[in-house]
Amino acid sequence: MNWINNEFTRFVVVGGLNTVNYYLVYLLCFNLLDWHYLVSHVLGFIVSLVISFFLNVYFTYRVKPTFSKFIQFPLSQLANITLSSCLMYLFVDLLGWNGNAAPFAALFITVPVTFLITGKILKK
Repeated sequence: MNWINNEFTRFVVVGGLNTVNYYLVYLLCFNLLDWHYLVSHVLGFIVSLVISFFLNVYFTYRVKPTFSKFIQFPLSQLANITLSSCLMYLFVDLLGWNGNAAPFAALFITVPVTFLITGKILKK
């Protein structure tokens, strides 16, 4: 399983798991609780952020988790939440896309950006 030794591949696998976590919370809040799509988006993001930290330190980057890294990790996600929120607004409000599909379109732009920033924070 040589492909699993690639950090970006592991990052994508973790990202897939995080996407499932995020999307389940998003769908629950958006469709079942009838919350605004941006509120649902932010709550899903926060839940998946905590899970993401531990998956990334243990699996993706294989580094020791520290309190300092846990506190800094959200900074790596600041670009992600900002960019993904702007993209959600663009896709849903400006382009009229379905609120259930918009998060997936945003992933194609946010994943590479987040990979670079996360690696810099967790590997220092």
